[in-house]
Amino acid sequence: MAAVSTVGIVGAGAAGLALAAFLADAGISTEILEKSDAPSVLGSGITLQGNALRILRQLGVWEGVSRNGYAFNDLGLRAPNPEGTVVAILDEIQTGGPDLPATFGMYRPTLAAIMRERALAAGVVISYGQKVKSVENLDSTARVTTENGTTREYDLLVGADGIHSTVRQLLGFAAEPKPTGMGIWRAFVPRPVEVVRTDLTYGGSCFIAGYCPTGQQDMYAYLVERAQDRHDQNDTSIMAELAAAYGGPWNEIQQSLIDGAPVNYTQFTAHVVEGDWHRGRSVIIGDAAHSCPPTIAQGAAMALEDAAVLAELLIASEALDQDLWEQFHARRADRASAVVNASVQLGQWLLDGEKDADVPGLMGGLASKLAVPA
Repeated sequence: MAAVSTVGIVGAGAAGLALAAFLADAGISTEILEKSDAPSVLGSGITLQGNALRILRQLGVWEGVSRNGYAFNDLGLRAPNPEGTVVAILDEIQTGGPDLPATFGMYRPTLAAIMRERALAAGVVISYGQKVKSVENLDSTARVTTENGTTREYDLLVGADGIHSTVRQLLGFAAEPKPTGMGIWRAFVPRPVEVVRTDLTYGGSCFIAGYCPTGQQDMYAYLVERAQDRHDQNDTSIMAELAAAYGGPWNEIQQSLIDGAPVNYTQFTAHVVEGDWHRGRSVIIGDAAHSCPPTIAQGAAMALEDAAVLAELLIASEALDQDLWEQFHARRADRASAVVNASVQLGQWLLDGEKDADVPGLMGGLASKLAVPA
């Protein structure tokens, strides 16, 4: 018998949807409380590495996902010159195993839709317009009150509500995301035929210029700069001006920007909740518990791993006790912290202009660690 029979999950992102589907498959009554009034259709592209794909396959959605994106097994490095010269093509570690691609790009809203359909098919209830107002841990349940005045009780409440988690704040965790000193421009654009993998350019007008193909027709491109106050975070002309410093496929990318491709600007932040991630009958996972800059494309992977491990323990255990929480923390805390620390370290090296930084060593060591299942 599972450790719980009813679970409430706050947040309908990757962590919440994956956890809900795993639990519902095991016969656990699961409800997702989502503050938005409807499924989000916003977003650009997402880069998923092998360890994320491993969880999607475990969830049973890899076949559908694989038809809606772009797979590749190498990484290109380009020079910050007018030609965008390719200086190296590196083999990537297939962290999900030899039968999964090293990297996979896709349109973020499409991934969300596939996971949402999977959860609903398993019997998960998704309740929209449910912004959490208070959380109370009782002896054997967690009580949740939403801003519309409704109250629910579950054997377990899971805060999977993202980087600015309301549940994290209500449970009294002190950790909050802190700026790392970088900002990123993102754009969703048509894919130049030359783009068959992620290529990164270090230097030029920005710290990093990169892109990831998300399908036969589309891709997303990004430019990482020193963080600054960008009053108009959707000003295409700014990204187009920055993109002018780069060559190769960036010539077509810049033209797409000039033609009005949608862009977005955000600043990098990072945090890790130290110590246990649970309080009584409540726990936080994914970006609520740990978040990192997207410099190594592991945010979604860590959220999916959290969900898979927590589901496994809840289904296999007979009680929601300290032993379960110790197993969860032991399997997740160090691994998630390593990802956050590596993401921040890479950014710091770039900010400091560190010429002798061991970027290959940092990335290779982390990839080797992530190749071992959580």
